[in-house]
Formats: sequence, structure tokens, C-alpha cells
Amino acid sequence: MGPRVVFTTTSDIEASVVMSLLDSHGIPSFRISGNPQAIWPMAVNALGDIRIAVADDVADEARRIIESHREDVGTRVVRLRDEFEELQERLGYRFRDRGLLEHALTHRSRAAEDATGGVADNESLEFLGDAVLGLVVADMLFRKYPDYDEGQKSKIKASVVSTQALARRAEEIQLGEHLLLGRGEEKTGGRFKQALLADSYEALIAAVYLDGGLPAAAAFLERELTDAIEAGAGETVVGQDYKSALQERLQALGRPLPEYRVAAESGPDHRKVFNIEVVVGGEMLAGATGKAKKEAEQEAARLALEKVGLK
Repeated sequence: MGPRVVFTTTSDIEASVVMSLLDSHGIPSFRISGNPQAIWPMAVNALGDIRIAVADDVADEARRIIESHREDVGTRVVRLRDEFEELQERLGYRFRDRGLLEHALTHRSRAAEDATGGVADNESLEFLGDAVLGLVVADMLFRKYPDYDEGQKSKIKASVVSTQALARRAEEIQLGEHLLLGRGEEKTGGRFKQALLADSYEALIAAVYLDGGLPAAAAFLERELTDAIEAGAGETVVGQDYKSALQERLQALGRPLPEYRVAAESGPDHRKVFNIEVVVGGEMLAGATGKAKKEAEQEAARLALEKVGLK
């Protein structure tokens, strides 16, 4: 007899989870679409069903395994039908196409481990989310602070969309708990890496935009960022410049001027992430990451001020 379908879903991620589960129990499985007799070792169209099939003689055992593991698959607790329910509640937004949310949370390390080639990473969504974020924040600043000059608005925007700021937003909605990572990234603490969290947050913005349009993305970001924008505006009014503040304070204490050095760079040329360290008299006081050297230097200076109790 031919293969028998034991599980059906519209989610690439869910299909991969089930196939990995069956494989761990020694049961080979296949993805199929359309005609149940036509086996395709790849994902189907995102809008269609993905059927998981196994040999007829192990079909009953495969179904039993799937049913018994609906709430505990692999090394993490994964609910096959509502693993993102809590996240959607924290976002205040419910996706019509949950596949977009899965895509936004899929790191390249996870996609690289998928043998079928049916899992796409979130890097393209990061690019789109960055653009949507910039537009919405610029619009909010234009409407909320019409009397501020371009320089003031640019400083506020930079503080709101920095790697550190976005990572903090990701941490507040516990985004790291839901990221879909490869085994290597999982082992090295990927769920807590600032750059990874910030990038995933941008991908999430793009997913909301694609699912609900610009109004939905704008509403989400206004809920998320209004407090940060107001805080940034307060700092801009008093001319907050952490690098200058650190330099002036160190001079007053008779200490050497701070030096800023690039400790590491990562990412493709169009998405560089810089790790900057601030050094005073040969002592490394603080380090920070950012998508621009100036951004990382300002954050490193802020942390240095906090470390020595000067802020």
C-alpha cells in the first residue's frame, strides 16, 4: 500500500517539528501536497496544506506518537496549535496569517538546519521592518514635536531605534522565548543576544505590517514606543550626549581621556553590527553593540558613566 497521511498543517515550522519528532522515533516521513500519492520532499505553497505521510505499516504508531507529544516536542515545550498564543496576547495583535509570525521568528541558524529547504529565515523581514520602523517613528516625531528641528528629531529617533532600545523592547515582550533557533545558536545563548533580539523585533514589525497593513504596524509601534520617544525627547531637550559627558567628567577628575575601539564586527556589509569598547587609561570600562559605530560609542559611554557612578 502507499503512504498514509498522519498529520496536516498549514505551517512549515509545525510540519518540521512533527517530522523531527517522528524521525527521533525511527519513523521516516515525507511532506506531500495535492494528490496524496504525489510525494514532494519540499514545502508547499504557504497558503496550502502540508501533509505529513509515513509508510502504511507504521501509520498508527506515528499518529500515537504525534498525539502523545502535542504539548512536549523536542527540548522545548511546543504546543503544535497555539505555541504563539501568549506572544500574540503580549503584542496586542492577533495574526490572520500565523505563518508570517513564524517566519519573523525563524533565525537563519534554524533555516540552515532544515534539510527540506522549506524553512525561510527572517533576514528579509528584518530589512522591511527596519524601513517600517523608521517611517512610523519619523511620522510620530513629526506629529508630536512639530517645533523640534531636524537634528533634535534625528537624535530622538536614533535613541528609539538603536540596537539596545529594540533589544529592550524584545525582552519586555519575552520575544526570545519564542525564537526558532538552530541547535548551535541555542547552545550559545542566542535567545539573549542583543543584536539577534533587535533583528527579530524588526522582523516582527514587518510581519505585523504584511499581515495588517501600515495602520496595524503603526498602532503596534505607537503602543510600544510612545514612552521611549517621550524619554528621548526629554534627553534631547537637555542636550544629553554621553560621550561628551564622560569626557568632561573624566577631565574634571584628572583622568585620561576615553578611547573608543572596535572590539568586533559581525553581519553582512549592509547590516553590520559593531561591538565598541570604551577604554580609560588602559582599563576597559564598558562595551556596547550597535548598527552604527556612533550609536555603539554613545551606549558604551553611557554604561561607563553608570559603572563609575558619574551619570
